[in-house]
Amino acid sequence: MKIQVILLIVSLSFFASCGLYKNKSQNSNESITHIDNTSHNDISFLVHLNKGASFNHPTYAVWLEHLDGDFIHTIFVTRSYATGKYAHAHVDGYQWDADSGISIRPASLPYWKHKATKTFQGNSVIDAVSGATPQGSAVISAHTPNSVQKFRVLVEVNQSWDSNNYWTNNKYPHNFEYKTSCQPSLVYAAMVDLNSKLDTVFFNPIGHGHYAGENGELYTDLRTFTTALDIFESIYVQLKKEKK
Repeated sequence: MKIQVILLIVSLSFFASCGLYKNKSQNSNESITHIDNTSHNDISFLVHLNKGASFNHPTYAVWLEHLDGDFIHTIFVTRSYATGKYAHAHVDGYQWDADSGISIRPASLPYWKHKATKTFQGNSVIDAVSGATPQGSAVISAHTPNSVQKFRVLVEVNQSWDSNNYWTNNKYPHNFEYKTSCQPSLVYAAMVDLNSKLDTVFFNPIGHGHYAGENGELYTDLRTFTTALDIFESIYVQLKKEKK
């Protein structure tokens, strides 16, 4: 397989069976390349995640699935969630350390985590590759899965302590996991058809995860969401033919 060499500003370390991520700064965007060692089509695609007004070090995952919802594989997940190590370590109860450290947060990405359960042991990524959280807009490059003409690309994003007038700090006063999130994770999806003449497909929000990460259900009522919808200004997929 032809591998495109990218100049590195930030190198994302990993161990996994399916890929490698490389990162660079370019026009305020961070580029992340996923090198898939499994069989795939000669069509690559880019996932553009454009920073929004409420962007503040969010946690997110990007993955592929069949139209019936069956999981294919993850192409990116932020390292903080994959390792459980955040900028502020959880000490005890509602206390966090000023320094970074372990802080397990099941409310962060519950929809993706439940779909990718086979790739996990606790909160550690085994089969999915993780990378440092991009500091702004990002572009993720990957190949389309083999023998699949139609598939979905999904993004789940969550920002810690993101409260609003509905999702207040006291909405579930005795639920610690809820308090680490407030507005639950948002899930976006785009359907890609390789036979279509369209080479750009925009994501739409399709629902949110459980407010405390207690299950993998998708909740479709987004009327109470505010700032969480502005974490990304836009997300879209761009298809690219690979040059021989």
